Amino acid sequence: MNDAGWLAIRWLHVLAMALFVGGQLLLVVAVIPALRGSHREALRAIARRFGWASLAALAVLIATGSALASHDMRWSSGALHVKLALVLTVSALIGWHLRRPGTHAIEALVFLVSLAIVWLGLALAHGPLPFG
Repeated sequence: MNDAGWLAIRWLHVLAMALFVGGQLLLVVAVIPALRGSHREALRAIARRFGWASLAALAVLIATGSALASHDMRWSSGALHVKLALVLTVSALIGWHLRRPGTHAIEALVFLVSLAIVWLGLALAHGPLPFG
């Protein structure tokens, strides 16, 4: 694949990350405070739609991340291993949240771990690499 193709894959990866993490930030900062209490049905509908969009973003992140790790020969990187462990952690937290949607601490953990994943992604792409 040529450089333009790899740029497109990286662009899709960053776009999916922006949807996943940016959507969480938008929900926490604006949507939930504005709709909490009197608009529970609207909040549920928004959360449901965001959940489906997040699932699609996660699929894109896995596909593009795997391609980028292979292209950049990063599979032996300790930073990538930590990032993948955090992705599994977020996935487990999301599963837990689906079973206990009223537990707001889980939402906070998903967001904080997602921010750590973004930081590791930037370190992998631009260095310096933590964890070798």
